[in-house]
Amino acid sequence: MSVATDTQAQPRNEALDAPVHIGAVSLRVRDLAGLTAFYRDAIGLSVIGQDADHAVLGAGGEPLVKLEAGAQHPSSAAGLFHMAILLPSRRDLGNWLRHAAEARIGLEGASNHLVSEALYLSDPEGNGIEVYRDRSRPEWPRLDGGRLKMATERLDLDALLGDADGRAYAGMPEGTIMGHIHLRVGDLAQAEGFYRDALGFEVMVHYPGASFMATGGYHHHIATNTWHSRGAGPRRDNEAGLSSFELVARDDEARAALSRRMAASGGDAASTVDPWGNRITLRG
Repeated sequence: MSVATDTQAQPRNEALDAPVHIGAVSLRVRDLAGLTAFYRDAIGLSVIGQDADHAVLGAGGEPLVKLEAGAQHPSSAAGLFHMAILLPSRRDLGNWLRHAAEARIGLEGASNHLVSEALYLSDPEGNGIEVYRDRSRPEWPRLDGGRLKMATERLDLDALLGDADGRAYAGMPEGTIMGHIHLRVGDLAQAEGFYRDALGFEVMVHYPGASFMATGGYHHHIATNTWHSRGAGPRRDNEAGLSSFELVARDDEARAALSRRMAASGGDAASTVDPWGNRITLRG
């Protein structure tokens, strides 16, 4: 599938066009000041609030990343693979790539996933980050039978830079959201049993060693993999890395249904924990 060249903002946000989507991701960190500066200056998020033990960063006033001081143990095999920041348009992704090049921010990958285009990096404490843009839903390729097709192909960075607007980088724009979260887990069947069967996400795509799940037909709000974590057990308290992530319901009906599922999964009406100790909260 050829790379789309339309640089205009899409008429709708594909990740939000769903009963449940991802909200802010909270990280437990060792160097709060350093990580706050990284997400502000390198990633381009704005500081919404901070104190001696916490910082909240986002775009357009929307909280996306919450940092918590006090990590006492290294991150174990399970936990965050990456959090994925979704930009409103291809032009915005090109602008961020130009900013990364000018600021000498090291990238670890760049992929055309057919449904999206993505850039990959890590923060100074090793937390994975994806910065991406979605193609519009009618462009998403389908397999026989209508199943969604995703792949990992080379992304043409020169073409992407060509879609940047050339202006001084002013940070991530309003309309930027947390599009999805990708987790390292110990067992895919167990992960699907929790996120699909307990919380109600639909499996959209299987990769070798990975599952991609969503609500509302999105390509994925939650992904899980065992690429480097097969057999991993629960995480310890106060580990560095993922502390929790939010699920956000579109309306009262979706919120009530998700709240019931969380309680039935062993949590309560507002939060639950997956088999590896990753906490999920329902945004109020």
